[in-house]
Amino acid sequence: MLRYELLHPGLVAALAAAGHGSRVLLADANYPHSTGARPGAARVHLNLRPGLLTVDQVLEVLLDAVPVESASVMVPGGVAGDVVAAGEDIPAHTGYRAMLGPDVGWDELDRFAFYDAARSDDVALLVATGDQRVYANLLLTLGVRAPEL
Repeated sequence: MLRYELLHPGLVAALAAAGHGSRVLLADANYPHSTGARPGAARVHLNLRPGLLTVDQVLEVLLDAVPVESASVMVPGGVAGDVVAAGEDIPAHTGYRAMLGPDVGWDELDRFAFYDAARSDDVALLVATGDQRVYANLLLTLGVRAPEL
């Protein structure tokens, strides 16, 4: 039996197979889960219903299981009809930054740059959530596990 909070077999397996520099995409309910990551990336669907589970809930558990070196988020890029104006605060991002802390690198990418990053060869895992907030996608880069002293 595992001693930490992460119990989902698919997530444990995908994270165990990933290493330093591998990326993990926590995708909101609006994200194109089937086409928004490279075809070989593991996919875990935790989108049980709208609003359940959220990216925050998944992130909380992952932070107990893996080191995170940096994070990228999707921001408005001046696309006509966008639901959030460029430069406007995005509530999901505020929460992520607080959870990740000041030592985790932070990058903001417009929608199409984020899609390109999420489809790159180093994306090991896509976790589909039911998070309904706009721009709630979070792309994590795994860090190095500190050596035991």
